Amino acid sequence: MNPGNLTLLSEHACFDGVQRFYQHDSREIGLPMRFSVFLPSQAALGPVPAVLYLAGLTCTEETFMVKAGAQARAAELGLALITPDTSPRGAGVAGEAESWDFGVGAGFYLDATLPPWATHYRMESYITADLLPLLAKALPLDAERLGIFGHSMGGHGALTLALRHPGLFKSVSAFAPICAPTQCAWGRKAFAGYLGADESGWQRHDASVLMRQSQKAPYPDGILIDQGLGDKFLADQLNPALFEAACSAVGQPLTLRRHARYDHGYYFIASFMADHLAHHAKALASKG
Repeated sequence: MNPGNLTLLSEHACFDGVQRFYQHDSREIGLPMRFSVFLPSQAALGPVPAVLYLAGLTCTEETFMVKAGAQARAAELGLALITPDTSPRGAGVAGEAESWDFGVGAGFYLDATLPPWATHYRMESYITADLLPLLAKALPLDAERLGIFGHSMGGHGALTLALRHPGLFKSVSAFAPICAPTQCAWGRKAFAGYLGADESGWQRHDASVLMRQSQKAPYPDGILIDQGLGDKFLADQLNPALFEAACSAVGQPLTLRRHARYDHGYYFIASFMADHLAHHAKALASKG
């Protein structure tokens, strides 16, 4: 292992910028990790603002870059895009590949505390203490102008990491996020497996709980969430109304848009991607 060692796996010209896929040795995970970066043409002149995208269950570092249609608008706005993988790969934990909603492809963007998961399943520390500092040094990215967004499990990750690390991120948005994981089957399964049976520790990774615990609006410029009303997971897994109520309780500006007919997939995400990138670009326009 050579922590931080970057290997460029592939590079593709894209909207006058460049789409890259990397692998590196992660100190926090203890295994090689893959991620993708889109750099707009403006990055050739100096550091650019960046938005970190966290993907959902079963996805990889490639899914967003291939399916979301984000690069064209990001190129116009001068935004870099970063997408990590959704979990460690090759940890060798018994049962890690048996479920689509736990283990491989389902790291839930937290640090596991329960053995044997605690050794390698450290996605929160990987992102905040490993990947982002590495990229700030290795690529023309402005670490003072960083936003975060995500989808489903990744929407949960975006909201919780933004609330747990407010000094790191200046803007936040989400597509169909798991807004109250302590209240749904996906979240309860993941939290029990990664964090153990004591539910008091689960609340530190529940966006609705974290928002209610805020002393003031953590993102006064607003949070943007889009949710499809044709989403088959809406009623049982996502609970956006709970996050909406939590934001209202502490005065956090929230734009929660509910869209008839749209489902949970990437056609939905692509339909509203430009709005999310514009939301981040506005917040990241200056260092102040």
